[in-house]
Amino acid sequence: MPFAKVEKYLSDVGYRVVTRNRKEGFFIVESEDEGIRNLIIGVTPPIIIFEQFLFSLHKDNMEIFKTLLIKNRDIIHGGFALTEDGKNVLFRYTLQVHNLDQNEFGAALNSLSFLLSEYYEQIIQFSNQK
Repeated sequence: MPFAKVEKYLSDVGYRVVTRNRKEGFFIVESEDEGIRNLIIGVTPPIIIFEQFLFSLHKDNMEIFKTLLIKNRDIIHGGFALTEDGKNVLFRYTLQVHNLDQNEFGAALNSLSFLLSEYYEQIIQFSNQK
């Protein structure tokens, strides 16, 4: 049932579903208007996980890490995270499936969209560092 609920919410907000896999419990979605591409939404009760790849790190950079952690404090929903290998920076947010509603789901997507529109120049700069 949570998979169908997320699918309905995605339709309601107008995001395009690029891939859906009910068996594995995930969607890959995009919204050109919001600047979101290949957002992974994992439906794994009791939670839903949103993950958006932002950029790769070519080497450890304490200044980037520090800047991202400071920015995390400003992000209302979600935050920056590193993949297990420490090479990719993601936006990540989790929600509880139990009481998920359209407003909460939309707030998670809006947080990512707002972050990308507000912080895109810094993200581009980070992604270009060698």
